[in-house]
Amino acid sequence: MVNIKINILVENTVGVTSGVFAEWGLAMLLDFGKELILFDTGEQGSLINNAQVLGIDLRKITKVVLSHGHYDHTGGLLNLLKLRGEVPVYAHPDLFAGHYVKEAGRDEKYIGVPYKLEHLESVGARFCWHKEPLQISPNLWLSGEVPCQTVYEKGDERLVQFQAEGFIKDPFRDDLSLFYTTEKGLVVILGCAHSGLVNIIEHAKRVTEQSNIRAIIGGTHLGPADTLQQERTIEYLKSLDFELLAPNHCTGLPIASRLASEFPDQFRWATTGTILEI
Repeated sequence: MVNIKINILVENTVGVTSGVFAEWGLAMLLDFGKELILFDTGEQGSLINNAQVLGIDLRKITKVVLSHGHYDHTGGLLNLLKLRGEVPVYAHPDLFAGHYVKEAGRDEKYIGVPYKLEHLESVGARFCWHKEPLQISPNLWLSGEVPCQTVYEKGDERLVQFQAEGFIKDPFRDDLSLFYTTEKGLVVILGCAHSGLVNIIEHAKRVTEQSNIRAIIGGTHLGPADTLQQERTIEYLKSLDFELLAPNHCTGLPIASRLASEFPDQFRWATTGTILEI
């Protein structure tokens, strides 16, 4: 029995589906049969086109969840709202925090939400702000803030946040994931996993009180991570007995290929147009 169908509507790459476009970003539609929930909205223009090509009516979604306040996960929200109209949008209160990237020899570059809060509200966004874990639908949990407990998941040093005292390393309090409980185990659905994949999975176990991990889907941010974090994370994944590993987006092709080699029976490419049934 299929508990959930996940349509990858926007991702960096395209598989074989004709007519869909790739863009740097992520958007996934969670189809529960009686409810459609959109998790992230991609970078800009591909969300609506790709949904139409795949035969999905985005006007039927009941909720939007934003994993964090980066442009490549929130950029498609405005056009979505113009199509859909009023809809609840679940996010962390720090969604509009000053997210920037700072690379050596370059000035800071803003990479946050590309729209003002008031603009999004004027076209139908009804923001639901949450810091704590929250059950938003039957068996589906919003993670809330993820405690950072591992010593090796240090995050991407290039990513900073602007505050009154200047730029600091981005704490990513707004990094949210989704946890879906099934009879066979827990499905962990990631935006970018800025809090660290291991931190998120361990948090998911505490929130749902379900220790068996069934599937891990979405962006892991292992691509920009240092070697220690990559190796320790792979070691941790080997300790789990999951049936599906479908990383994409910020995982990066080199690490995704490594994961495909390490977990040949569980790995699945999750490119634009892919449908995952769990």
